[in-house]
Amino acid sequence: MAVETAPKASARPARRRPAPVGHRAMPRLKTTVTAAVAYVVAFIFLFPYLVMLLTSLRPQETLRDATILPTQWEWANLVNFWSSGLAGNLVVTLQVAAGSTVLVLLVALPAAYYSARHNFRGRTFFLILVLITQMFQPTAMLVGIYREFSQLGLVDSIWSLILVNGGFNLAFAVWILNAYFSSIPRELEEAAFIDGNGRFGALFRITLPLAMPGVITALIFTFIAAWNEFVVALTLTTTPENQPLTVALNSFIGQYQVDWQNLFAGSVIATIPVIILFALIERKVVGGLTAGSIK
Repeated sequence: MAVETAPKASARPARRRPAPVGHRAMPRLKTTVTAAVAYVVAFIFLFPYLVMLLTSLRPQETLRDATILPTQWEWANLVNFWSSGLAGNLVVTLQVAAGSTVLVLLVALPAAYYSARHNFRGRTFFLILVLITQMFQPTAMLVGIYREFSQLGLVDSIWSLILVNGGFNLAFAVWILNAYFSSIPRELEEAAFIDGNGRFGALFRITLPLAMPGVITALIFTFIAAWNEFVVALTLTTTPENQPLTVALNSFIGQYQVDWQNLFAGSVIATIPVIILFALIERKVVGGLTAGSIK
């Protein structure tokens, strides 16, 4: 009796039909359009800073020229910033912004970590209250803030600016860090406990590196908010030497005339520390995503 055998499969793999030309061109077209839109949006956001830089390099007699580029370059405007005495105000701004950021992180980190890891009574109310306090603006509380610091003897002091800026940015930092700590599995800390780490060891070796993007976000927003703050600084400081740069730049604005080139020169210099901060922290934001999982 003959046994039928199945035909042997061909050793050669079946050839894939080439994709149509239109399908191969679509991803390239999408990439090109996306890049073009990104460049246009970036130019729209950067154009005011470009105008500020070019205006800071114009002589006073050419400020009303219709040309985009200055016909004469006055580099002395940037040098005059340091001779005008505003360098000390720049240092005050750095002290206030850095002090406020450190204060916020010292208070927000333990508060956010504890609220993320413990289901204590009133936890939800505490987080809602933190979010509600973010709605209050310093402008609406200027009178109370001034009276409070006047009784404490902290008017016209750098410490008053650090405390106010730290207090008004604390709620945002706690809310952001709480969300990051809550997204980190507890099993990672339990594994660290098995390896012999204590609570602080697990926190600093596992949890904090994984939550580093949230820490950097809180740091950046707090620093920029304290750096750009104007109303409270104008109210609490009276001595020119103790005023931040945002307030001291008003010296270029007179009743009948505005010293535009020096005003913009000071504004350009005021943006440099923020740019340096972003350049130093950018890599750590990406590195913090995976650093804790391999330690």
